[in-house]
Amino acid sequence: MPLVKNTTIVADEFVRVADEDSIPDGPVLLPAARFLVDPDGVLKRNAKVGVIWPNNKPIAELAPYLDRLAAIALVFPTFRDGRGYSQARLLRERFGFRGELRAIGQVLRDQFVFMLRAGFDAFEVKKDSDAAAFADVAKRYSVFYQPTGDGRATATRQRLSHPAEAARS
Repeated sequence: MPLVKNTTIVADEFVRVADEDSIPDGPVLLPAARFLVDPDGVLKRNAKVGVIWPNNKPIAELAPYLDRLAAIALVFPTFRDGRGYSQARLLRERFGFRGELRAIGQVLRDQFVFMLRAGFDAFEVKKDSDAAAFADVAKRYSVFYQPTGDGRATATRQRLSHPAEAARS
């Protein structure tokens, strides 16, 4: 499945581990239930650890481990379910998570910009054509009106930082 990260199609460095599988060497992406059985033991490994977090589980349960997690994959079971957006904003804005925030499940190309604004920086998509479209969409928009935790200045803030230019327009 193609992975888009920072507007580029990349190879996934993480290996997904099922509940019944042993944990291999190297970066792994674990289901939440498996991670929560022994989080400190898993995080002692000498490799990156990521967690697949369902959208019906409070994100605050991950808070004690965020500084040691390399990635969190938030699940979108259907395109109509927006809880992953709320989880992403909480992780970025309230808990200050700076690792990879990945959208998995039904990730549609028309939701890509909204996901970027919510704080996602990696996306698993179903088709190669969607991956290419995602990379193009991310470059298309450069000005936003609503503030979010993605670090980009809003249109108002940009105008206020250049008052002479705003007065001429």
